[in-house]
Parts: sequence; structure tokens; C-alpha cells
Amino acid sequence: MTDASDNMMEVRNVTKAFGDDWEKETVVENLSFSVKKDQLTAIVGPSGCGKSTVVNLLAGFERPDEGQILLNGKPVSGPSKDALVVFQETALMPWLTTYQNVTFGPKLRGDMAPDALKAAADKIIDTVGLREFRDKYPLQLSGGMQRRAELARALINQPQVMIMDEPFRGLDAMTRQLMQEFYLRLCEQESRTNVFVTSELEEAIILADSLIILSNRPTSVREFIQVDLQRPRNLEMLSSPEAYEYKRHAMEILHEEALKSFKGGAGNSDFLEAYSRQG
Repeated sequence: MTDASDNMMEVRNVTKAFGDDWEKETVVENLSFSVKKDQLTAIVGPSGCGKSTVVNLLAGFERPDEGQILLNGKPVSGPSKDALVVFQETALMPWLTTYQNVTFGPKLRGDMAPDALKAAADKIIDTVGLREFRDKYPLQLSGGMQRRAELARALINQPQVMIMDEPFRGLDAMTRQLMQEFYLRLCEQESRTNVFVTSELEEAIILADSLIILSNRPTSVREFIQVDLQRPRNLEMLSSPEAYEYKRHAMEILHEEALKSFKGGAGNSDFLEAYSRQG
């Protein structure tokens, strides 16, 4: 039995719809799951299922129509530094240096003494490997460096939960792989609570302690998978029989859910028939 005290975040029977009353579309319906302390929970789902809406709900940018989201036992009532998001689009301010971007939040809040802020910023910039680029502006950084600067800017706030919204999407294949390896090491070196939303199944499997597979829209939890690959991990482990079995099982569920979006659509019967024959 799972001890509720191990849960950093709890999503309880959450439903969210958008639009006017006469044409509302329910995007999330009766969504329930928990995020364990000091673990990485990955979330995957078919395209268009509502992953971005789930991110916005977890971070407090959207409020549930029904249900409740708890962070460390307290209701999430709006955005806060306790649940920070690293989005797929860069949010670095182009007129600020790496150091200035990293220290922007604490300076704005005024909740850290200048000496303590400088020491924390120096440490976190070193941790993400950007010491030599602390005085560079975002346009002077590569895509991977910008992602690391985003991580540093979030981590300095010591959030209770880091929410990663497809943070490596849009990077070239080599840079994405390097960032996966970097983030894997970072998570294993520093025990933090992470929610990692991605459309890349292999990325989810190699990073996660647990994997949540969302259903087609309106989205809910279709299946929860505990990922028991040993740590420390590396990308070569994706070729192991254990990782392959996780991927095969998850792909079956995702294909099943993705097909649901085609049912009833004009011109989709041929697609479904062809897919059935292939299966």
C-alpha cells in the first residue's frame, strides 16, 4: 500500500473544460494521480490529449472545474515558486545575461540576501556547466545551453516540484540526447521531485521512476507503470529487454488511445481498416 505521506503532489478527480456553456469541450475528466517525493514522474499521452492543460493545472495557471490539486497537502490556488515550469519554448529574457536571468526571480521577490543569492547562483550555474557563459546573453548560447540556463533559473528557487513541459522538444537529435544524459545525471545527483511531460516514450522510460499514460481526450489516467530499471542509468539501457518491454506495453496503449480520435471522423474508416490489418 502506498503511504500518502510519500506524495508531494496529489491530483484528485480533476475535470477541466473550455468554451462557453453551449459549446464546452471537456479536455480533462476525472483525472487522478499522485507524484512521489524525490522521484521523477513522467507523463505521456497521445497527441492532442490535453498534456499542456495538465501542466497548466499542476502549475496553478488554470483552476479545475471539479476536483482538487494538492501540493504538500495544501490546495494549489495559483502560480507559485513551489511548482515551477520549464516550458518547451525558451522564456529567458534576451536583454539579461545568464547570471541575471538565473537571479531574476529571487531578486524580484527580495527573499534572499545579496551574498546568499550570489553564492546560490554561482553554485547552480556551475552545476549546469555554464560558468564560462554566466555573462553571455541568450542569443549567444546554443540551444542546449539555453535549456540548462532555464533549469538553473528554476532550480535556484528551490521549488517543491519541478514541472518539465517537453523541455527538449525542438532541439536537434544530438543536442536532445546530450540534454537527456545531462538531466538524468542531475536528477540522480540531486534528489528532487519532478513531473516530466513528454511525447517521446524512450525519453520518459529512461528518466522516470514512474510513468503515467494518459487517455485520449477528454484525458484521464489510462495506466500507471512503475519503471524499475536500476540506477544509475544511461541511454544504452534503452536497448535492454526490460526497457523494450516497458516501451512495447506503453506503445500498445498509446496506439489504442490514438486510434480513438479517428473513430467517427469523416474519411477515417479506411485508416482504421488498414491499421487493423497491420495489427
